[in-house]
Amino acid sequence: MRHSKFRPEINAGSMADIAFLLLIFFLVTATISTDEGINRMLPKECPTEIDCTPPINKRNILQVMINDKDQIMIGGNTIIKLEDLRDIAKDFLDNNGDGSCMYCNGKKDTVSSDNPKEAVISLQNSKLTSYKQYVAVQNELTKAYCELRNAYAKNILHKSTDDLTKVEQKQVRDAYPFILSEAETK
Repeated sequence: MRHSKFRPEINAGSMADIAFLLLIFFLVTATISTDEGINRMLPKECPTEIDCTPPINKRNILQVMINDKDQIMIGGNTIIKLEDLRDIAKDFLDNNGDGSCMYCNGKKDTVSSDNPKEAVISLQNSKLTSYKQYVAVQNELTKAYCELRNAYAKNILHKSTDDLTKVEQKQVRDAYPFILSEAETK
């Protein structure tokens, strides 16, 4: 047998075109998952020489804690169900303990919040709290604020929240400001 110096070549001229088409195909057909976070407005930074934390009356703070077993506790010792959290938060926020809120429908309980503008919900979780439970608690607290705001728009402004102008939306947010303090994990 004789050895030939002729070696067959592979035409690679269109390889770049094929690779480009495959790249476009995978970019178009691939789904890119995006993690959804919790939409919260962070407080503005406070200068270190000024104390930016105004004194808060203890009755204006609703302590919500989630322990290692994903149990929800109110005030540090009362264990409640997730389904009850929304009503507890609404009762706390809409209490009108000092009688200054003209639109509140609360019980005017002397051990609960003065008015919605003073009410603070303090949320604290443990290091072993599941993310699912944490988000579920956040959702219930957000639903409580939404229900109170919707009732304000309906009863005071006589409109649906979908029909509010920008000024009216701000008025609703000012009536029930979302004040949530997330305490450090213990």
